Amino acid sequence: MSSSSSLPPPPKLSGLVTPSSSSNTSSTRLRTAYATPSSSSNLSSRYQTPPPPPSTSRTSSTAPVSASKSSTSSAPSYETFAPRTAEQRARLARIAALTAGPCFSPPEESKRDPDEQLLSLATAMCPPKPCGLDTLNDEALHSSLSSMPADPAISQTLQQTILATNNLANLIKHTATLKLALRASLNIANDVSKRHADLLRHSGELSAAAERLQHEEQILTRRAEEIGMPLQHYDAVDRIGLSVGVLFKEAGRVTVRGIAKIRVDDERFPLLLQEIDRAIEFFGETGGGAAVYGRPPSSMSRDGRFRARYDRRFDPSASGSVEYYRRACALQDAALELLRVGVADRITQTAEQVRDVLNIPKVPIGADKLEASLAYTRFHGISKRSNALITIGRRRLEALGNASLASPLYEELLTLCRNTYCAARESLLTASVRNHMDILRERHGLVGMTRLASLFFIRLCTVETALYLDFFGDPQKRHHPRKTAKGAVAQSKDGEAEEKTTDEQNEDKDNITRGTANELKRTSSTSTYPAAATLASQILSEDSTYRDAEFQSMLGALCSALHRTIRRGLVSVLDLDVLCQVVSVLREERSAANSSAVTLAAARAVSGVIQDAQERLIFCANSAMHKEVVRFKPTAADLNYPGKLLGEKPKPAIIIDDEDDKKEENGMKGEPQEQTPAVAVDSSGEGDPGSAVDVTDAVSAQLRVYESWFPPMRSVLRILSKIFRVVEPRVFEDIALQSVQACTKCLKDGSVHILSKSGQIHADLFLVKHLLILREQLSPFDIQLRSVERQLDFSEAGKAVSRFLANRNRRLFSMSTENALITLLREGVSVQESSVDSKRDLEDCLRSACNDFIEHTSTSLLGPISGLVDQCKNAVGTGTGSTEALLNASFMNGVFVKGIFSKAVTSLDAELENVSKQMNLYLENTATQSILLKPVVRKMTRALEEVKRFISELPDGANGWDAEVRSEVTKLSESFEATVKCSTSKQGAR
Repeated sequence: MSSSSSLPPPPKLSGLVTPSSSSNTSSTRLRTAYATPSSSSNLSSRYQTPPPPPSTSRTSSTAPVSASKSSTSSAPSYETFAPRTAEQRARLARIAALTAGPCFSPPEESKRDPDEQLLSLATAMCPPKPCGLDTLNDEALHSSLSSMPADPAISQTLQQTILATNNLANLIKHTATLKLALRASLNIANDVSKRHADLLRHSGELSAAAERLQHEEQILTRRAEEIGMPLQHYDAVDRIGLSVGVLFKEAGRVTVRGIAKIRVDDERFPLLLQEIDRAIEFFGETGGGAAVYGRPPSSMSRDGRFRARYDRRFDPSASGSVEYYRRACALQDAALELLRVGVADRITQTAEQVRDVLNIPKVPIGADKLEASLAYTRFHGISKRSNALITIGRRRLEALGNASLASPLYEELLTLCRNTYCAARESLLTASVRNHMDILRERHGLVGMTRLASLFFIRLCTVETALYLDFFGDPQKRHHPRKTAKGAVAQSKDGEAEEKTTDEQNEDKDNITRGTANELKRTSSTSTYPAAATLASQILSEDSTYRDAEFQSMLGALCSALHRTIRRGLVSVLDLDVLCQVVSVLREERSAANSSAVTLAAARAVSGVIQDAQERLIFCANSAMHKEVVRFKPTAADLNYPGKLLGEKPKPAIIIDDEDDKKEENGMKGEPQEQTPAVAVDSSGEGDPGSAVDVTDAVSAQLRVYESWFPPMRSVLRILSKIFRVVEPRVFEDIALQSVQACTKCLKDGSVHILSKSGQIHADLFLVKHLLILREQLSPFDIQLRSVERQLDFSEAGKAVSRFLANRNRRLFSMSTENALITLLREGVSVQESSVDSKRDLEDCLRSACNDFIEHTSTSLLGPISGLVDQCKNAVGTGTGSTEALLNASFMNGVFVKGIFSKAVTSLDAELENVSKQMNLYLENTATQSILLKPVVRKMTRALEEVKRFISELPDGANGWDAEVRSEVTKLSESFEATVKCSTSKQGAR
């Protein structure tokens, strides 16, 4: 025992494999576990794994499944070696039932030995516990021990070896069992995959078949509809005839028109029209009816009634679809005739009733009663039903489209209704509108009538647009906010807005229009237009029906009364002030009319009147310019300079008094460019700002200065200032260009007359004064005064005609540039272009006038000294040398030169006083005087220096010169120069 206890314990997983009855028993149990009943033998053969082939006895003893199947007796189960509790056995049974696979079918309890335990997959996967010595077969152990040697150590070792071998054999068997279970699981998984693939394939085939069947169903349904469609249209034509009052007798040979059974107000009427339109499209396009009878042409006669679109007589040789197309067209004619009677005839009848009751046009309606008269109330009464019927036709037209065979007649129906409405409204309102224009002209004159008439037409366009939208507008797009004349929203007593019916809304709208009319009637000519703008904003919406050409033409015809009345007044107007005021007022009214899309017709009428007024204004301005400037013939009073500046003569008959009276009578607000402020700055000088002068005296002083201007220049500036902001800029610049040229020429001619009458200094100062004023007054206009004049030059025409006649090979009909006629025109006539710049010409003329004044003034102040300088220059220029030419000259005698200087110094003060006086008279601006006097002083100083130089070149004792004479001459020269500079400095300081 001591030797056996010293040995190490044997390993549990190692040992020799010995054949044992347990191996056969385990194999039998495995086969029993994976066996299937006879009912599923075909499936068990599918999942059984063939046992490995027998090799050696060692291998066969270790294989879990052997080739022999003879052992069918029950063998001890694993429960013998590893007893389990009842809870473990129940759990393993449930796991085995869930994981047995599709082939597993547990045997029935009645066919099984109660002592035999079923081996499941879970039982096979559980490792067996090692067997102990107690669990061995007593008989086998006893027989083996009895045959062994009696050595205890060997016995113990052998026992341990046997135990290890049995344990190892059990593990190998368990591994083989797992291998079989894994193979069975793989076979089950493959089978499931194959069945899933078959299921997917079958599902795809079923889906494709279902789609094919659905497509075939749609095709069959569509074919069934196509087959039944002709019958539907045939039935519709046969059924609708009696509803619209059309009867086809004798198989369609005779068409009888009678009374319709359906009314246009019936809810079924739009559906009836839809069926007729579909029948026309089907029989016309598919059945070939349009190819036989053609597309539906215009079907309105001149009297506004429908007639047959063709003389569609019965054709026995025609097919059934063609005949039914003819019948469908007849049904459409009858159905739309009902709409025409309900709208167009109703409008015509209402207009005739209003004319008969009010005796229009013999008795025009007053402007203050116009909107409350029957001309509006009766039309508001029929607007709701008419709009409903027109909406039916418009929606059918929108549904059909312009390319449909059934749409032309709807277009003609709507056009007929619009034309009928516009003709009725024009016939009712024309006489009243023209009468109101005549009354305004008689009461307020041309200018006042212009503003009031423009406001009236803006209001008229607004109200007429609202009424037109009631007839032809889309109710879904229109909004009628309930507002008062001042634009306040009407609310109920509890503050919540209440819904109203269409009649109540029309009544509210009438109250609005009447209130706005009264408010506009009280508005003065200088007020703005909030009421008209408010009403225009009320009727504006997404609906643009008021832009229809027929309605806008009707509004234009009504607004033409403004053009007619004002044009008759403009023809006889010659006053530029009135014409300018008319254009200004009309421009304001046009801007107000253009602010709303509703009053565009009034804006167009006002624009036409503005063009006529501008045309008349341009004509009168050119006539006045031609009469007062181009053809001006000055009188003695016009050329009385400096008498006009001194106030010797009374005011001329032309000029400003009459124009001021006209301005006061017409209520002029003031011209855009007024000459009076410019006169105060440019001509009258800069007065003492601190002096307190009475307003009347200041105005009279300005008027006197304005009267002192030369009449042509005064007329030019007056006309240009009036038309500056009234005519177009290009027109104004052209008029200004021509007027400045004519005015400059008149000033030059006037300067020549003044020269012969008053003297050189007056002529020079006259021209300088007026040219300065003209340039200064033209500067605010900001114009270029440039143009390009083109003239035809016929100087080479004779030679070109000679060459044309001498050329015998003329190509008169050649379509090229070598044509003889084209060559004649190209060579014989040429265009000469010349650039005209009136502003540059004015500057050149002013520069020349200033230079002439400087030259003449310096010569006058120098007196005889100027002649002496000229003689010396001439002598030096012709002689061989300066000294030799002057030594023997008599004009260079010392005594003579001394006398010249003495005479010049003596007369200098008087000349300076005269020049200063005249410059103060003509040019009251001291800055202008200083600018003009500086070149005069420089020229005089230069002349004195030249004389001194010539005198210095003469020696003493020659030609009466000595030191004393030279000294006296020098003193006189210095005294002369000092006097001139002193006088000039005083003039500049002043």
